[in-house]
Amino acid sequence: MKISAQEEYGMRCLLRIGNSDIPEGLTIPDISRLEGLSAANVAKLLRILRLGGFIESERGRSGGYKLAKPADQIVIGEVLAVLGGRIYNPKFCDSHTGMSAVCNHIIDCSMRSLWRAIQDAVDVVLSRITLKDMLGNEKVVAELVATLNASLPENQVVG
Repeated sequence: MKISAQEEYGMRCLLRIGNSDIPEGLTIPDISRLEGLSAANVAKLLRILRLGGFIESERGRSGGYKLAKPADQIVIGEVLAVLGGRIYNPKFCDSHTGMSAVCNHIIDCSMRSLWRAIQDAVDVVLSRITLKDMLGNEKVVAELVATLNASLPENQVVG
């Protein structure tokens, strides 16, 4: 399992916008320069985030990108779902059948159980972390994740 470049860079762009104190918002060239990404890539990511309802844009000379709602109302799990999807989706099995029309393991699949359990554990953590939490430093976020892990049943602790 890997975090895609789109998820990583999309989150970085969103964090950059969330950390900005510029009232008019940040422009694509601003974010491109600050994050070391191409303007085309930033434009693509911002479009996804805008369509997802996390940011809004203002056109014109004094325009830019700003958060569409307060940072404490932007759930990281929802952002990552818009940027790239989920680790496991029940429809995954429909598109990974090998050379058969239906997966050979459709009735009894230990893999499906594993992916579902991992997705459930990830969902628990990501549904409890907001952009406001992520705007803190690494130590603050690590402490938050540790606190979340402490509140989970023993079989759902996430690394």
